[in-house]
Amino acid sequence: MDTIAGFFSFITTPVSWVIVQFHSVYGKIFGPDTGWAWGLSIVSLVILIRICLIPLFVKQIKATRAMQTLQPEMKKIQERYKNDKQRQSEEMMKLYKESGTNPLSSCLPILAQSPFFFALYHVLNGIATGKTIGVIDDQLLASARKAHIFGAPLAAKFTDSADKVAQLGAHITDVRVVTAIMIVLMSGSQFYTQRQLMTKNVDTTVKTPFMQQQKMLMYVFPVMFAVFGINFPVGVLVYWLTTNVWTMGQQMYVIRNNPTPGSKAQAAYLERLQKHVTHHGKTRNRREKTIIKTIVGKGRDRNEFERKFINGLTKAGLVAQPDGLVVKGESATVVETEDGTMITTGGGAPKRQQPKRQSKSQRQSSTTTGTAKTTDESEPKTSLVKSDEPQDAKAAPKPAGGGSKSGAGTRSKAQSGQRKGPQRPKSPSKK
Repeated sequence: MDTIAGFFSFITTPVSWVIVQFHSVYGKIFGPDTGWAWGLSIVSLVILIRICLIPLFVKQIKATRAMQTLQPEMKKIQERYKNDKQRQSEEMMKLYKESGTNPLSSCLPILAQSPFFFALYHVLNGIATGKTIGVIDDQLLASARKAHIFGAPLAAKFTDSADKVAQLGAHITDVRVVTAIMIVLMSGSQFYTQRQLMTKNVDTTVKTPFMQQQKMLMYVFPVMFAVFGINFPVGVLVYWLTTNVWTMGQQMYVIRNNPTPGSKAQAAYLERLQKHVTHHGKTRNRREKTIIKTIVGKGRDRNEFERKFINGLTKAGLVAQPDGLVVKGESATVVETEDGTMITTGGGAPKRQQPKRQSKSQRQSSTTTGTAKTTDESEPKTSLVKSDEPQDAKAAPKPAGGGSKSGAGTRSKAQSGQRKGPQRPKSPSKK
């Protein structure tokens, strides 16, 4: 650890200067030799560093979500080239390049604050060994060696011997109790931060190896902090505990107000947004308008929670417009198309409606009218009498007796057996 800290010694002077500036402020309030003055100086250093790293944190969130979006494609590449690792790596890099995603972007905040962490370790190690470092002179060194946090010196470690702790003016029991509590809090905050990320802010519709990896890290990181924490000075534990608490609070804010699509956090956020919009009939700010605009623009690609949100607004008589605004349903105009379908316009995107239902009597009358009209127009008026029968036969008087019976039979046969319309003349029979 000392070798690594020495590698980052170039940043030791700026870090020690920032600590001294904060110490000069808190020393006037709590006293220059108190643990509060030096401890709050370290906490303020963490806050200053994390504020400067906010742009990297935003980039980390975007990179993490982009990686989650690419997980299905990555899984396909792994299955397709599972026997060719080189080709698999080439296809992965090609996918990252096309999507503009960098897997290392999710580690930027940790990588960026690593030099400050090791520089602080180098400063505290110098205080423990009684060496001036950076802008910390002999007077500040003596003041820092007297500073205790709940009875534990800033430069003391869990693994220090009783003699070394006694040189710093403390008892070994106090040091180990304080460091053990801080290590437990540091590991617990790291576990909770990773757990809320996995349980609330991950798209539950995508099951990929990336999620399994994140679950594994949820247990690995706390163990790593516990193992390495016993070798950290109390001041470094203060630094890392403050960092974890800051990360936990920052992530809780992001999960609540800008959740990952498809996650449980998005379902909770859209439920709160729906209640507010339904109550006030409008959106509050530009961010909510942007979210509604994105949901409306997805169309059929909306997930389950987004469809539920749109349906909830519709049931409340509201319509989400493509520009992100929300208007009342009364402002929409219902228009009937030529095929009888109803659509809603003027209140957002067109909405198709079912045709108006007709009563039974209306359906029967329309069916009867249509049948009569078709019959009148399509069927020609034809006679049941043969077209090739001479006109004289029609005008001749009916014969008496059997002739009358025969004529009646002919007419009956013509009425029952003949087809409608003009008939085809019979071919002459062969004698």
